[in-house]
This record gives sequence, structure tokens and C-alpha cells, in this order.
Amino acid sequence: MSDTIFAKIIRKEIPAEIVYEDEQVLAFRDINPQGPTHVLVIPKEEIATANDIIGDHEQLVGHMVTTAVQIAKEEGIADDGYRLVMNCNPEGGQEVYHIHLHLIGGRQMEWPPG
Repeated sequence: MSDTIFAKIIRKEIPAEIVYEDEQVLAFRDINPQGPTHVLVIPKEEIATANDIIGDHEQLVGHMVTTAVQIAKEEGIADDGYRLVMNCNPEGGQEVYHIHLHLIGGRQMEWPPG
């Protein structure tokens, strides 16, 4: 596994406020939250960008989404609504090259995001 910040969080080399973990994914609070709730759901398998997702990853990516939904319910934001975002590459806003799903909620979301 590489030395991205997410790989280090998975290996517990740097701290994170973990809200969920199982054998496939890890979810933790974003250090620069864009809403009252901002959790990142990452796979433990290293996949650099959305462009690198292949058919073999369908179940894992689906598990990331269902995990985010579960966390939204636990955080009390599911009924009012939330946003799920996966950025890809520089113009898509990706900063860490290990796919991650942003779960953002607890306030009215705007479009375009601002």
C-alpha cells in the first residue's frame, strides 16, 4: 500500500475520528468539513481514481455507498437529505489519490456547490 494520508489512516499510523470500520471500508470525519456532517468513506483496497474502478470493484463501491447511507441514518441526516460526492483527478477536485466518498449533510446543499 502507498503512503497516501488515507493509507496511513487505514494502517492507524495517523489519527482520525473513525465513525465506522469493517474489513472492506473505513469511514472517518473530514478534517475540513463542508457541513455539520462530513464523513469520508474509503475502501481499504487502494484504488487511485474513479477512472481506475473496474468491474471487480462493483461490490466494493456499492458497499461504500450503503455504508454512507447507514452513517447518514446514524447521524440523523438521512430524512432531511445529504450529498454523496466522489471527485476524480485535479479538475474534479481530487486531492488524495485513493478513492473516497464524501458524505455531507446537516445543512441545505447548494448547486452548483459553493
